[in-house]
Amino acid sequence: MRLDVAIDGETTTVEVDLDRGTVRWNGREVPLKVLKDALGKVELEVAGERLVVEGWPEATPDAPPVVVVSGEQYRTIVKRVGAGNAPRPVPSTGTPTAIVSGPVAPSIPGGTPVAPPMPGKVVELRVREGDRVGKGQVLLVLEAMKMRNEIAAPVAGRVADLKVSPGSNVRAREPMLTLVP
Repeated sequence: MRLDVAIDGETTTVEVDLDRGTVRWNGREVPLKVLKDALGKVELEVAGERLVVEGWPEATPDAPPVVVVSGEQYRTIVKRVGAGNAPRPVPSTGTPTAIVSGPVAPSIPGGTPVAPPMPGKVVELRVREGDRVGKGQVLLVLEAMKMRNEIAAPVAGRVADLKVSPGSNVRAREPMLTLVP
């Protein structure tokens, strides 16, 4: 299955291969294991991290308006591949391309938390508390599965509530800092 995942305006193609037990994006490939598959809810282990995806029953070819991933709601949109822009049914052999956009819930009142998509170790910190940053500016470098991942600012703002330093181990989706307007 191929999904185009868009978060904060940036789109990444994600390919899921259940036969091989892998997920691939941005040239990275990590192990995937289906732990539990029930109607409208699937539990996955992706690179050692447990995810629960709810709201997209397997028998439904189109993406629902909202999908819940480990408790966070995401809007979904389905792009059709083919001639013209008119919607058409997805053939049973075809794969819809779904765009899963950013979380439905707005940023917290105190700012926008920045959290890693996977667990890892902070190997380089490129900002200090109080620094002003632009959207897309690299804040830190995280090492996960022997790969270095640059964590960029999802919005422009001032760095506040910095909770990490070089050598810190972080968990997926656990805020490392907050960007305030």
